[in-house]
Amino acid sequence: MLCTGAARAEQVTVTDVLGRNVRVTVPVERVLLGEGRQIHIVAALDREAPFRRVVGWGDDLEKADPDTYRAYLARYPGIAALPKFGAASQGGFDIEKAVSLKPDVVFLNLEAQRASEETQLIEKLAAVGVPVVYIDFRHAPFRNTEPSIRLMGQLFGRSEIAEALIAFRASEIARVTERLAKAQDLRRPLVMLDRIPGYSDDCCMTFGPENFGKMVEIAGGTNLGSELLSGTFGTINPETIIARNPEVVIATGGNWGALAPGGGWVGLGPGADLDEARRKLAALARRPAFAQTAAVANGRVHAIWHQFYNSPYQFVALQRIAGWLHPALFADLDPEETLRQLHERFLPLPYRPGYWVGLDGRRNGDKPAP
Repeated sequence: MLCTGAARAEQVTVTDVLGRNVRVTVPVERVLLGEGRQIHIVAALDREAPFRRVVGWGDDLEKADPDTYRAYLARYPGIAALPKFGAASQGGFDIEKAVSLKPDVVFLNLEAQRASEETQLIEKLAAVGVPVVYIDFRHAPFRNTEPSIRLMGQLFGRSEIAEALIAFRASEIARVTERLAKAQDLRRPLVMLDRIPGYSDDCCMTFGPENFGKMVEIAGGTNLGSELLSGTFGTINPETIIARNPEVVIATGGNWGALAPGGGWVGLGPGADLDEARRKLAALARRPAFAQTAAVANGRVHAIWHQFYNSPYQFVALQRIAGWLHPALFADLDPEETLRQLHERFLPLPYRPGYWVGLDGRRNGDKPAP
């Protein structure tokens, strides 16, 4: 599993999440991460030295999740010198710089497909012998996370670790789905997912039937966005929220100081100030679209780390949401302990709390009461 010498290298054909057959020499030793947040899975596969294969990466981690970036930087200061790339999905990927780094493979997220086709990125890299593989943890995570982990495990020569992570993920998801399947007369509360509120003055971005929307459905709720939107992301007007009167509101939050400084967003992530996050969440709950809802009246307003939407760790968010929607049913389920175990078993960084908060009177909103 750990052999990486050139004498043991071989060419294999792998299938990515778009169904493309790609020839790659494995195990890969020089990888270019089209998005910096792909380090979430790389770190699990290469726990001992998560950046040893990374020759370049997207600049999004530093901008969109600076708390995680700083945590890695503190432990691995050399990453400050890694070449950075703009988003391939927005045409910001520098092909010439990528070629100069001589990667064995380039990993792109699924949403980069259209822009890559328009710029002929795949063809240009193929012309110099650089294969491109698509993975996905964002657009259809409950369909594509497992094959993406398995694919990267194969390419890294770490299939055993990948399968262990897949098994852990599956068992933690089953703790929610099996209990819900056995529940008698399950009532599904109506949930409004408030996507990155406070990032701008706009209201109200949300999730359709995928990503966090899918999590709500699997966790035993009814996602309002799934009824109104066909895509993964979209917007619901305030009047509709008022009329539908959601029973639970779940906002997504993160540290967007670099992208929206001074905004009203709920700051969540490793080491977040949860008192400040709760203060901001309370302010967001007073917006006209939400102030008179049953969710606010009954204290069922919560916020969760936005970056769960784009990492293989979304099963932790599923557990947290299940506890919010059905607190009596999941009184003994502790998603914080699940996240701690994930760090202890698979990740190079120690666990630091700060990933969710609520307005229900419990300090961290993380212990569902019967």
